[in-house]
Amino acid sequence: MLERDPELEVRMDLAAQKLILPDGRAVEFPIDAFSKHCLLHGVDELGYILRQESATAAYEAGREFLVPTR
Repeated sequence: MLERDPELEVRMDLAAQKLILPDGRAVEFPIDAFSKHCLLHGVDELGYILRQESATAAYEAGREFLVPTR
């Protein structure tokens, strides 16, 4: 199909995990949840971790009471 007409467009609906073919048919495709989240939110692994900074700080603050210091 695309080999015969390189101008054809295939649309991708990442949220629905579907490719929309030129004839209107939709084909589902698999993607892992983390990769999908990162692509939809425009972040990579480091960006994802940095967005968790407040949750990480809260965890670490509570952890001080759980782990004895020397």
